[in-house]
Amino acid sequence: MDHMDLFEYMRSTKMEKESPLAARMRPKTLDEVVGQEHVIGKDKLLYRAIAADKISSIIFYGPPGTGKTTLAKVIANTTSATFTQINATVAGKKDMEEVVEKAKQEQGMYGRRTILFIDEIHRFNKGQQDYLLPFVEDGTIILIGATTENPYFEVNGALLSRSIIFELKPLSRENVKTLIEKAVYDKEKGMGAYDAVIDEDAKEFLADLSGGDARHALNAVELGIMTTPRAEDGKIHITLEVAQECIQKRVMRYDKNGDNHYDVISAFIKSMRGSDPDAALYYLARMLTSGEDVKFIARRIMICASEDVGNADPQALVVAVNASLAVERIGMPEAQLILAQAASYVACAPKSNAACGIFEAMQEVERSGNLPIPTHLQDAHYKGAAKLGHGTGYKYAHDYPNHYVEQQYLPYELNGKEFYKPTGNGYEVKIREHMQRIKKEAKKDSK
Repeated sequence: MDHMDLFEYMRSTKMEKESPLAARMRPKTLDEVVGQEHVIGKDKLLYRAIAADKISSIIFYGPPGTGKTTLAKVIANTTSATFTQINATVAGKKDMEEVVEKAKQEQGMYGRRTILFIDEIHRFNKGQQDYLLPFVEDGTIILIGATTENPYFEVNGALLSRSIIFELKPLSRENVKTLIEKAVYDKEKGMGAYDAVIDEDAKEFLADLSGGDARHALNAVELGIMTTPRAEDGKIHITLEVAQECIQKRVMRYDKNGDNHYDVISAFIKSMRGSDPDAALYYLARMLTSGEDVKFIARRIMICASEDVGNADPQALVVAVNASLAVERIGMPEAQLILAQAASYVACAPKSNAACGIFEAMQEVERSGNLPIPTHLQDAHYKGAAKLGHGTGYKYAHDYPNHYVEQQYLPYELNGKEFYKPTGNGYEVKIREHMQRIKKEAKKDSK
């Protein structure tokens, strides 16, 4: 090895040692990957495809820190294809033209495929994505895209149809704890050489607050080890207080698996039900600060929109459902604004629990069983139905004034039973008035 080779070797080794912990911890083989078992379990398609070096175009979709770039790097280390990476935030058409030209040369001269990894592919405009399409289609390029945005909204439909989409999930707490332990104690890739130890409650805290983002947790571990002085025993102790400082979050009395978790979510729901938007936002802030799953919060808002608002303001459910979709698409930290909008809307909306009539109806079904359906309501479209009298005597509501006609809909045994009882709040006032009016006029017309 000459002096230049030695210099280059030392330079690359130094860069690797000085690179951020999250980068050093990045696995190089499939077996080193932590988490995402639903995608890279040994019985899963992606694992088999990578192991067999039979990769087709792929799009990895998921929140930050879930391993999109990691999996691309693993593929780079295991494939015989030429691997090229560009970032959509800075790459232009000229960069893509160069990649395509080199890919053609590799294919023509050596019969070697080219894998192009595009980070943040959602930032490519339609024209840039269209440019890649024919080269993906003819196999010149195998595309691997990574995006935090829903690809069905952000990526060209033609590219999508030629790619397999793998959704990566936020890492579980156990996955993050495993990575934290490796980061602290592994002497080869982690910071084991620093002789640090981490307390169990600090590890739990970082795993909770990372929100499934491995990079977030590892950055905190690195900062803690690099800035904490050694104790009298000569070790660096990562305590709960150190972890709190490194991740810039206060320790809240909020155990996501304990009673306090249910106390806070209960107070949140009851505040929306009680039409107190200020309290609702306060408890929302408690949950967000403590790292609660934003999708869990969104689900509770949707439930409240039906259970406690219902048809008093039908838009409440529309707002809640769209907030849930937006939260999944956008992620934190912006998701907190969306949740706040939905929670405050539901809190301020007129209230009705009339939809809870479903529980009374279910109790009736449990009590009386499957009562006979009136024959005029039974299906009359199949052969022989008429002989059984099914559908005979049915009155088509649209043929009558107000598109309403009196006839038996409930089983005869339940005649006069009420399950939906509109309240005197919000839009349900109009619903109740409408139902009273059409029934009154129908009776008048029948005389």
